Amino acid sequence: MEKQIKKVKSADRVLDIFELFANGADSYNLTEISKKLNMPPSSTYNILQNMLSRGYLEADKSGKQFRIGYKLFAIRNRYIQGTSLSEEFNQFAEKIVNDLNESVSLSILRENKLYYIRDKVSTHGLRYTPNQGDPISLHATAAGKILLTQFTMEELRALYPTNELEQITDKTINHFDELVIVLDKVRSTGIGYNLGETVSGVHCVAGGILDQNNKIIAAISMSIPTVRITDEVWERIHYWINLATTALSKKFISI
Repeated sequence: MEKQIKKVKSADRVLDIFELFANGADSYNLTEISKKLNMPPSSTYNILQNMLSRGYLEADKSGKQFRIGYKLFAIRNRYIQGTSLSEEFNQFAEKIVNDLNESVSLSILRENKLYYIRDKVSTHGLRYTPNQGDPISLHATAAGKILLTQFTMEELRALYPTNELEQITDKTINHFDELVIVLDKVRSTGIGYNLGETVSGVHCVAGGILDQNNKIIAAISMSIPTVRITDEVWERIHYWINLATTALSKKFISI
């Protein structure tokens, strides 16, 4: 006889809220959550405030619209760190840093934002390492351009509804038509570049990691200050990006 599991109503309600966000819109207000989950507004308010204070939810400036918070990403990031992909990345990153002593990062796409989830940092005093967990605009990064190549034109337009794009430095692509041209080149070469578009004086090269369906599911990238770039170093960076993405694609386990 199957053992009956005693349910805890408050825990169920928290999980119902998580599942609502997982399968629905990016954000909801109190009334929408209460109605969709058939929960009393007062109880819903208390649960939302608790989740908000613990970092599992975030609110907009008005405090009335809720979305998934950073804490869930941190937990998911911890899970990803234990996968084979992460372990394989660590092995390659170690070899790359031993060879070139430049920073290497692993990134993924979530909710149309780029998130860096793993890295191996250069020992140089002058170096650039993106913060893990911080969302970054796709069009301004080498890894982001790699991940954008799988978007259709309609999806790109939905992501960038106006022709003007956010300009982070004076090198950042700032027009939609220019981005389309760049992405066509990235698709043909399999390599994405960030030539001072996120941080002035820092260049980055990235390649895509493919799953069994030939879909890009992550990107590996290398960042280097321009003062250390030579023809030989630039060539070695491309060698390692191509080697690592090919090897990691073959060993990919879904994350």
